[in-house]
Amino acid sequence: MQQPLDSQIPPGCPAHGNVQMYGPSFGADPEGHYAQLRTFGPSAPVDIAPDVQAELVTSYDAALYVLQNPASFVRDSRRWNALNEGRVPADSPALPMMGYRPNALFSDGAAHARLRQAVTDSLATVNEHQLIRQTQQSANYLISQFSTDIRGQAELMAEYAQPLPLLVFSDLFGCPPEIGDRVIAGISGIFEGTPGADEVLGGALTELIALKRRRPAADLTTRLMEHPAQLSDEEVLHQLVTLLSGGTAPLAAAIGTSSALYLGEDWQVGLPVEDAVSQTLWNYAPIANYAAHYPTHDVELGGRVVRANDPILVSFAAANTDPKLTEHREQLSAKAHLAFGAGPHACPAKDPAFMIAVTAVEALLNRLPDVEMRVPFKALTWAPSPWSRTLVTLPIRFSPRAVPQAAEPAAPNPGPAPQQQATPSSPPATGPSRTGRSSASQSKGGLFTRFLAWTRGE
Repeated sequence: MQQPLDSQIPPGCPAHGNVQMYGPSFGADPEGHYAQLRTFGPSAPVDIAPDVQAELVTSYDAALYVLQNPASFVRDSRRWNALNEGRVPADSPALPMMGYRPNALFSDGAAHARLRQAVTDSLATVNEHQLIRQTQQSANYLISQFSTDIRGQAELMAEYAQPLPLLVFSDLFGCPPEIGDRVIAGISGIFEGTPGADEVLGGALTELIALKRRRPAADLTTRLMEHPAQLSDEEVLHQLVTLLSGGTAPLAAAIGTSSALYLGEDWQVGLPVEDAVSQTLWNYAPIANYAAHYPTHDVELGGRVVRANDPILVSFAAANTDPKLTEHREQLSAKAHLAFGAGPHACPAKDPAFMIAVTAVEALLNRLPDVEMRVPFKALTWAPSPWSRTLVTLPIRFSPRAVPQAAEPAAPNPGPAPQQQATPSSPPATGPSRTGRSSASQSKGGLFTRFLAWTRGE
């Protein structure tokens, strides 16, 4: 039985406060909250975290208006009224998501154009076929770690969907093993709230940048550093952090949800994996509510006036499922969803991200052709975060099999990528009691070190 919605109270009601977009009630039924919010217009005031108010846009048309109008809506959160007035709790979970960082995501105008150009130009040099090979190799390694489980069971989020994009990204960055292990530990710790995780990640990336200054290579880090925009080392670091945090967790969510949809009870046999990924991006947007904008002047949204420099968040999840859009969605392009944003701050890596997600799901189905979920799709549990739409767990079963320890021809210089469920002290790996592998083989470094050893047949 579902819990009653907090949003039974009209948004902004002085006697009761705003709709709460966090906690168990929201996590159990975000669609119900969005439906209730829509009754008040294209946007409504919400609490995105305790004592943190924002205007949430739920209309597809209004979302496009905000995203594509940089003259009136800017991204620099140093303008945030409540933060500047001391009304945001210092320990608020909204601060890591909305607080200013010197990267393209929180920049505007010429500063944004300069940083974004460096990122997009660098990403444009990534070879599509090499990226597919890197993704397949990472997938094969991870599957080899859990597919010999004598019970024929695995938890796909922690053992596959979450670490896979981290391995791929680490490869793109050109991390050596030891630095790659720390990058993974740092990003994983940030997602888990591990104290000191920021310092671990920052230290690892600082060492990586120093290494590339001494020994440049054909990797994304070097391309960012050598771009004509002449980014400082600090700027390179922050762009790498943005790519890691903004790319790996949403990709993990997309891989997990797409796999669950394809294996679910309602999936139509014969439809390609691409359809499952597209449906995920439309109906289960991995970045659910984000993209804080700050009006440069008082603005009106559907009859409501939002004060200059008060945050406006875009609900990509609600906009994609806007009933006014659903009526003619079949006539829209399959890419018309807002899962990757829109306007000047749209995701610069949407095509590679889609390719990685499709390749990851296909690799799973090809290596484990009889794989199936252990619970119905509708019984899966979702994380209660207002920011993302991701599965907590995805239990699967399959026929146990022996998987070759050596990979296909190794992609050059694979690099680490963090995992959402790992911690600095416990990198993701299946235990020897499940797979029969010795504890000695499990203790040889972190995830990326073990992955590189596997590619060499060690």
